[in-house]
Amino acid sequence: MSRAQVNTTPRYALICAIALLSFFFGGEGMSDAKKLSREGLKEKLSPMQYEVTQQCGTEPPFQNEYWNNHQSGIYVDIVSGEPLFSSLDKFDSGTGWPSFTKPIAESVVSEKQDSSHGMRRTEVRSTAGDSHLGHVFPDGPGPNGLRYCINSASLRFVPVDRLEAEGYGEYKKLFGAVGTGASHEEVAILAGGCFWGVEELIRKLPGVLQTEVGYTGGAFPNPTYEKVSAGTSGHAESVRIVFDSSKLSYADLLRYFFRLHDPTTQNRQGNDRGAQYRSAIFYSSPEQERIAREVIAEVNTSGTWSAPIVTQVVNASTWYPAEEYHQDYLQKHPDGYTCHYVRQ
Repeated sequence: MSRAQVNTTPRYALICAIALLSFFFGGEGMSDAKKLSREGLKEKLSPMQYEVTQQCGTEPPFQNEYWNNHQSGIYVDIVSGEPLFSSLDKFDSGTGWPSFTKPIAESVVSEKQDSSHGMRRTEVRSTAGDSHLGHVFPDGPGPNGLRYCINSASLRFVPVDRLEAEGYGEYKKLFGAVGTGASHEEVAILAGGCFWGVEELIRKLPGVLQTEVGYTGGAFPNPTYEKVSAGTSGHAESVRIVFDSSKLSYADLLRYFFRLHDPTTQNRQGNDRGAQYRSAIFYSSPEQERIAREVIAEVNTSGTWSAPIVTQVVNASTWYPAEEYHQDYLQKHPDGYTCHYVRQ
């Protein structure tokens, strides 16, 4: 198969590859370090992510996170963080899995022949993390005729507006002046107690394009639900919302946010207590900060709440997506716990 010519190899990929390859494959067989790393991955990854990346599993089609994701950004290895694919090369293959015409650089993936399941296929793995990603087939629409059929569980998506903050700033130039790829697309990050209930109510708003629950606001790297729920990580259970600002303004989104939770109790919502359940707005621009403070002043004087609003307004920091079983939780478990409802 022919491959697209690559002019440069991203520095991040080289550094990541050298470090991880030396760590994982420094000796013959499975070293003690690698055994320990596998145990660590079991704690870090969801069962599906571990099965796919470490055991060459395959997730169900049409029931995975990114098959229908149309946001602009890059997809990185869930294990190593190495950039792998760009949304600019993503297309709808009709298979139910994320499909790309090429990787973000030729050096970031490796290929090997796969004869499992009575078929001859070409497996695709990440070079640095050695994660199983999926397979490549010679039936794609691009000039090289390739289709990289990739498991969502092996990837983490970093949208354009988060590239700089998450250390992938050099990839912003791929998107030129397009920005997020949609002139009215904007991102909000809000915390208001258990993220299951906040996500479920906000997702129903006209103009909301996508929601994701996760952790932010603390200094603890790569937090897990166990760490956050213990109240020692500094992170808040939060929801990342992508919305069409031509249909839903940031101000109106915040007004709705102040109706679905109690913003007068800083570290408590219902029976949930602790800083991880705090009320907070994580702004990504001076304009968002200005609007947030104006809406708080407006709601404070409206008489909606008898006590003053104590919601934090803080600059957005690194976003960590929550484990897969938390995503769309109340869609999967309609009778699940929630302490949120919309006040009139």
